[in-house]
Amino acid sequence: MVRFLLTRFGGAVVLAFIVSTGTFFLLSTAGADPAAALLGIDATSAQIAVKRAELGLDAPLPSRYLNWLGGALTGNLGTSWSTNQQVSSLIATRLPVTLSLAVGAILLSSVLGITLGYISAIKRGWLDRTLQFVVVIGYGLPGFWVALVLSTVFAVQLGWFPATGYTPFTQSPTGWAGTVILPIVALTLGVAASIAQQTRDSVLDVLRQGYVRTLRSRGLPHWRVLVLHVLRNAAAAPLGVISLQFIGLLGGAIMVENVFALPGLGTFAVSSSISSDVPAILGIVVVGAVTVVIVNLILDSVMAWLNPKVRTR
Repeated sequence: MVRFLLTRFGGAVVLAFIVSTGTFFLLSTAGADPAAALLGIDATSAQIAVKRAELGLDAPLPSRYLNWLGGALTGNLGTSWSTNQQVSSLIATRLPVTLSLAVGAILLSSVLGITLGYISAIKRGWLDRTLQFVVVIGYGLPGFWVALVLSTVFAVQLGWFPATGYTPFTQSPTGWAGTVILPIVALTLGVAASIAQQTRDSVLDVLRQGYVRTLRSRGLPHWRVLVLHVLRNAAAAPLGVISLQFIGLLGGAIMVENVFALPGLGTFAVSSSISSDVPAILGIVVVGAVTVVIVNLILDSVMAWLNPKVRTR
C-alpha cells in the first residue's frame, strides 16, 4: 500500500511540474507583449521598455523561469502585475470559494450518482429506464445554463437564496450555505448523471461474475453479497470517473462563479487573463494542479483500500 501511494505521489508531482513548466513557457513566448498589454495602445516604445524592465521581462527566459520556480517551491508565486499584491495572498482569499463549490458538488454528485446507479442496476425495470432518461438530460444541460435558471427562479423570483455574493463559512455558516447551494446544484446535475451511469454499468458487470453466484449459493445474506462484495468490487470505475469529474468541476466553476458573482478562482482567472497578469495566471495553474494532485491521491488511496488488485497495477 505504501509503495503504491509513493508511486502515485511521484507521478503526481512530475505531472504538476510538467503542467506548471509548460504553462510558464507558453505564457512567456506566445501572444502579445504583456508590458504593452498592461500599458494600453497609447503607450510609447520607451514606456514599454521601462515597463518590461520593471516586470523583469528583459531578463533571459531561462533565468526568469528559474527565479519563478524557486519562488513557487517556497510558496512565493510572485506579485500580481495588475494589483501589485502577492499572488499567493490573492489566491488564498479566493481558493475557499472555488473549493466550496467543487468539493460540495463532487460529494453531492457522488452520493446521488452512486446511490441511483447502484439501485438502478439492482432493481432494473422502470427505475433503470428512468435513470437512463435522466442521464441523457443531465448530459445535455450545460452547467452555466442551469445556473442561470436556478438564479432566476430561486434567487430573483422566489427570493429563497441570494442572487450574487459570497459569505465566508467562518462569518456565518448559514449565510455560507445560502450562497453556495445554488452553484453546487448547478454543477451537480451533469456530474451525478455521469457517475450514476458508470456505477450502473460497473455493478451490472460485477453481478454477471461467477463468484457472485458462488457467494449466493453458499447461503450468504443477500445484502452482504450486494454491499460487501458487489459494491466494493464495482467501486473502482465510479471512483475513476469521480477523479476526472473533479478536474472538470474546477473548470466548470469558472462559468458558475461568474453567473453568481462569486469571488473565486474562476472570476480571478478571467480578470487576470483580460489584464494579461501572467504571475496570477501561473499561480492559478499551479494551485489548480496541486489541488487535482491531492484529490487524485485521496481517491487512489480509497480505491486501493477497496480493491487490493489496484495496488499491483
